[in-house]
Amino acid sequence: MAGERNPAAVERVTVAIPVRDGGPALARTLHSLSLQTVRHELLVCDSGSRDGSLALARAHGARVIEIAPSQFSHGGTRNLLMGEAAGTHVALLTQDAEPADEHWLERLLDGFSLAADVGIVYGSYRAQPGASLPVRLELERWFGSLSPDGDPAVERLDRSERRGNPLALMGRRGFFTDANAAVLREAWERVPFRAVPYAEDRVLALDMLRSGYAKAYVPGAAVLHSHDYTAVQEVRRSFDEWRALREVYGWREPASPAAVLRSLRGELGHARRDLEQVGARSPRRLAALGSVARRFAAKRIGAILGSRADRLPEFLRRILSLERRGGFTPLSLGEERERIEEPH
Repeated sequence: MAGERNPAAVERVTVAIPVRDGGPALARTLHSLSLQTVRHELLVCDSGSRDGSLALARAHGARVIEIAPSQFSHGGTRNLLMGEAAGTHVALLTQDAEPADEHWLERLLDGFSLAADVGIVYGSYRAQPGASLPVRLELERWFGSLSPDGDPAVERLDRSERRGNPLALMGRRGFFTDANAAVLREAWERVPFRAVPYAEDRVLALDMLRSGYAKAYVPGAAVLHSHDYTAVQEVRRSFDEWRALREVYGWREPASPAAVLRSLRGELGHARRDLEQVGARSPRRLAALGSVARRFAAKRIGAILGSRADRLPEFLRRILSLERRGGFTPLSLGEERERIEEPH
């Protein structure tokens, strides 16, 4: 166990992390966890690390589960961690999501006190030191849009919305990330992760909301988590993300030249205002806008292809995927999980 404080409302807490060759990022994450103000069990599921991640996790007091690389899946491995966790509340991180300060876990758990029906809580991402300006501004804009006043926010569905079109939950209402999250164990026992190959966090939020649970967003529970991809990596990452949006929500990204140009103008307009707010001078501003335009182009190519992945052959999906995933698995909501009781 680590830390000192344990809120009375939370009986026991586990922090769970799937790991494979975590490297220096994992070391930073584990160090930050050792400084947290909330006592917690540390649980790691390792899927074939060869870089010393196992020894590093154990040196930080983690209980380690080992699985073969072929056994890893985003939803299945998190179910394994949830099932093994001793906590009544389980905080989830990825190996490269470093808590921004020692109060991260404390603030994240406070999200459960916002309402009696909260089943899942998530926090924000901040850019890693040294991240490019466009990446930092994009993260600030997205997570800022989830709560414009900076206060914690709760989302839930009315009964009449729970069997509606999942496309209505794409965006802020349905957004959830298990790179920085906490799950009430009692809620997970009724609504576990689905064994989906990608976007397991979006699917969990969809299932939780449709089952009567609320989700909470706590902006102050931040992690350092960002990626400066190359243009090719950006295309492939976006392909994976938008394929998932197609699988989960049925979303198809508009591909007409007019729609793309409107989006580009909007993106550059947002970036220009952001750059003015941070006081970027003209040469730096022009360079940043050029970088924003290049990232936009790479992401839009990946988005258009990914949201049409159902039309592509498997070999091409595998080539385009950053995760080398060749499949396309639309989410089935036909089984409405009637076994799930209403949360108390």
